[in-house]
Amino acid sequence: MSKAAFIVSPLRSPVGKAFRGSFRSKRPDDLCADVMKAVLAATPNLDPHLIEDVILGCAMPEAEQGMNIARFCVLLAGMPDSVPAVTVNRFCSSGLQTIAMAAHQVQSGAAECIMAGGTESMSLIPMMGHKVVGSRQMNDLHPDAYLGMGMTAENVSFDYKVSRQDQDEFAFQSHQKAVKAIESGLFKQEIVPIKVQLRTPKDGGQVDLKETVVTTDEGPRADTTVEALNKLKPAFLTSGGSVTAGNSSQMSDGAAMSLVCSEDFVKRHNLQPIARFAGFSVAGVPPRVMGIGPIAAIPKACKQAGISQDMIQRIELNEAFAAQALAVIRSLKLNPDTINLTGGAIALGHPLGATGAKLTATLLHGMKRDKQKWGMVSMCIGTGMGAAGIFEML
Repeated sequence: MSKAAFIVSPLRSPVGKAFRGSFRSKRPDDLCADVMKAVLAATPNLDPHLIEDVILGCAMPEAEQGMNIARFCVLLAGMPDSVPAVTVNRFCSSGLQTIAMAAHQVQSGAAECIMAGGTESMSLIPMMGHKVVGSRQMNDLHPDAYLGMGMTAENVSFDYKVSRQDQDEFAFQSHQKAVKAIESGLFKQEIVPIKVQLRTPKDGGQVDLKETVVTTDEGPRADTTVEALNKLKPAFLTSGGSVTAGNSSQMSDGAAMSLVCSEDFVKRHNLQPIARFAGFSVAGVPPRVMGIGPIAAIPKACKQAGISQDMIQRIELNEAFAAQALAVIRSLKLNPDTINLTGGAIALGHPLGATGAKLTATLLHGMKRDKQKWGMVSMCIGTGMGAAGIFEML
């Protein structure tokens, strides 16, 4: 019989807008180190020497995110040299994958305390990295594996008959819910304020240096309307397309981390867990419709957790695109009233390798606030996969 794995101190950074937001020049290792420090500060009874590993998700692990960024984050956070670290890449699910990997080690008895999460700077590392080198054999056998994400969303919108109007309505609601959540202070418990230095060129070759503290997600727009979204041109198909910049997830920068601990460890060190890790699943789907991945992953995760789908009271479903989110919701007959109650990635952003850990923090703090029992994080994954993680509140 496997042991229980508990989530302790799930926290995240604000999510910055890529290229023009507050984190545009903030290194992803520095950003993640700030979140790691906050997790340790929120867990004062924990001796950092007892952390047996750090597992960090990153979707584009090169350049500023290369060189096993996980280990650099550990050192930048001032954690003991004895704490090892590993970087994991399963694209958009990387941050959830690391939490699952940590939980599986705890459940097997191989570890008692692991820190897990993800970090990503889309400002510094472009989608697909700096140099994409495709395989000739892949081009011959599986050309859809290199299909742009926007085109896969167009395929989903066509195959699953998701209209442009429905996509724009969904996107509008994402912004409305996110703006309301920010105005109500619903993210304050999960967000770590991040100090940044902004440099602005001045006349005469001078640079204006300004230090500020970022406390709020930068993506949500209170002024957007369905009418404004309707006017946007398709971003990926010049004729007949329905996927636009407005009904797609935002490119973002962010980091999120949690502690995953055994029951004995929690009791010995008087920690305050927020939830129990209950199940996790990944599944493969055709790359040309990668957005439907959760349709295959969610039933598997529910079976592993030993619950029925209708028992889930709150879902953080990553909004890579409105088209794929709606296809998942409709295909699985998910209750819309349980999904992305404080907005999704269309409004709040999608920092790739950090997203799964970020959504976990949002899910668990939201469930604690609303006194709910069962919750789920799920997302589609590039090249044709889906992931889902299920949590039980304590």
